[in-house]
Amino acid sequence: MIEINNLNKKFGKLEVLKNVNLSCKKGQCIALIGPNGCGKTTLIKSVLGMVLPDKGSIEFNGKSILKEYLYRSSIGYMPQIGRYPDNMTIGQIIDMIKTIRNSDEALDEDLLHAFELEKMFDKKMRTLSGGTTQKVSAVLAFLFNPEVLILDEPTAGLDPLASEILKEKIIKEKDKGKLILITSHLLSELDDLITEIIFMQEGEVHFHKKVDDLKSETNEDKISKAIASVLKRNVYNKKV
Repeated sequence: MIEINNLNKKFGKLEVLKNVNLSCKKGQCIALIGPNGCGKTTLIKSVLGMVLPDKGSIEFNGKSILKEYLYRSSIGYMPQIGRYPDNMTIGQIIDMIKTIRNSDEALDEDLLHAFELEKMFDKKMRTLSGGTTQKVSAVLAFLFNPEVLILDEPTAGLDPLASEILKEKIIKEKDKGKLILITSHLLSELDDLITEIIFMQEGEVHFHKKVDDLKSETNEDKISKAIASVLKRNVYNKKV
């Protein structure tokens, strides 16, 4: 579904992506994790066509995304911090996006109803809390029933109930066979969601493993402990 080959990107002298190779398939729910500045956001923006790599290629469903844009209609993107016109209301934002997309497909309004955003349609974006803005971003990401979902720190700022609603929705979409990419620093929240992990460090893919394989290799039940075990082992091997 998404194939990334030898992707490289520099900003000035800073190498942000170094020979990144990844293959992401339908039905996978993948956690893209790593320390701040490791290249996660640049990688995501490259897939979305918002950043042009210096070298390498990205294919979506077997076709290069270079100089293409229509493939983006198959991706639902939830940014970590959504930016919307201050003076527009929630209802106006959603209506505007519907008009821009002009899609004949049935809309997925599960989250719209679950978050009860209809009751807040007249509230202007500038008055919203960070958590409510995050709910709007989530609704828009899932609204057009995309094949691929890219969710950047999706539960950040959400209250426990909203976070659980969103996680249940992610699991539901994964079970439909969609490809889901999630970036998160809250590894404890990913245990029930993800099937694979991509760990990035200093612009490189440190490893890409199935969750079950990672847990088996490390004899750990929790994702966070399994990752810590791998990293400690690699640090030790470097010293030796």
